[in-house]
Amino acid sequence: MIIRPRRLRKTRTIREMVRETHLSTKDFIAPLFVKHGKNVQDPILSMPGQFQFSPDTLLLEAKTLWDTGVPALILFGLPDGKDATGSRSWADDGIVQIAVNTIKDRLPDMVVMTDVCLCEYTDHGHCGIIVDGTVDNDGTLELLSRQAVSHCRAGADFVAPSDMMDGRIGQVRHALDEAGYADRGILSYAVKYASAFYGPFRDAAESAPQFGDRTGYQMDPANALEAIKEAELDMEEGADMIMVKPALPYLDIITRIHDISLLPLAAYNVSGEYAMLKAAASKGWLDGERAMMEMLLAIKRAGADLILTYFAKEAAQLLKNGN
Repeated sequence: MIIRPRRLRKTRTIREMVRETHLSTKDFIAPLFVKHGKNVQDPILSMPGQFQFSPDTLLLEAKTLWDTGVPALILFGLPDGKDATGSRSWADDGIVQIAVNTIKDRLPDMVVMTDVCLCEYTDHGHCGIIVDGTVDNDGTLELLSRQAVSHCRAGADFVAPSDMMDGRIGQVRHALDEAGYADRGILSYAVKYASAFYGPFRDAAESAPQFGDRTGYQMDPANALEAIKEAELDMEEGADMIMVKPALPYLDIITRIHDISLLPLAAYNVSGEYAMLKAAASKGWLDGERAMMEMLLAIKRAGADLILTYFAKEAAQLLKNGN
């Protein structure tokens, strides 16, 4: 007897009936970049279709995302000034704080997340303060906590520490609770690798380090057990959701974290993954839409509950149209 699995692939309707993994617009979190000004929508050259927005144009983009079915966004700020400590990151008139307030005022049901890190705000481009030529872990925690509290004061639903300092989730959780924001969540960049795939993001956020690199605090791409350790630590410290970043080169890590976590798991489909697909599609080397959906489906199949992706609007529009 011949076993015939192809019977379940015979028609589109049958294939859809037995499909194991499903993408939804509700799976997506859209990363957006915001800067000071009005009527600004500056294209990011290394990320075709992505922009640096001012708060007014950001609101229009957020409304489009919401109307397309995307329930959440995460904000990255480009400040109007940088210094050694990143002090504009926790200012009440900082760009992220303004943007959060703008969105929540007009789209109160949209989930607004904020990146908590110092790299976009420091003149040296590192994710913490520098002492004797190195990033000072413990000295940075207080500044991250100030930033997180200021974002929640502006109305953020979740803060997302991305700095990879030891102990930051516990410190931020304590600071939020003490400030009266026990109801605000933490999406932790629990597993963040030192990756070559961040290049276009550093152009978009204008956050490239001015010396050295981030291998002293971001994870070694060779390590998997360390990822489990990092995730477990952040869960113990009070994270509400955890993340693996990047996504595609680390699908195995997504699966391993999914298997040990009781928390919702996000994966970040990062700028380099977006840029390389867009570049290949522009050359006609790939069917861009099919490759995009296959990429996102793979991330979901690996175990991610939520996907941070620059494809959020484009993919949601396809899903909304039944594709």
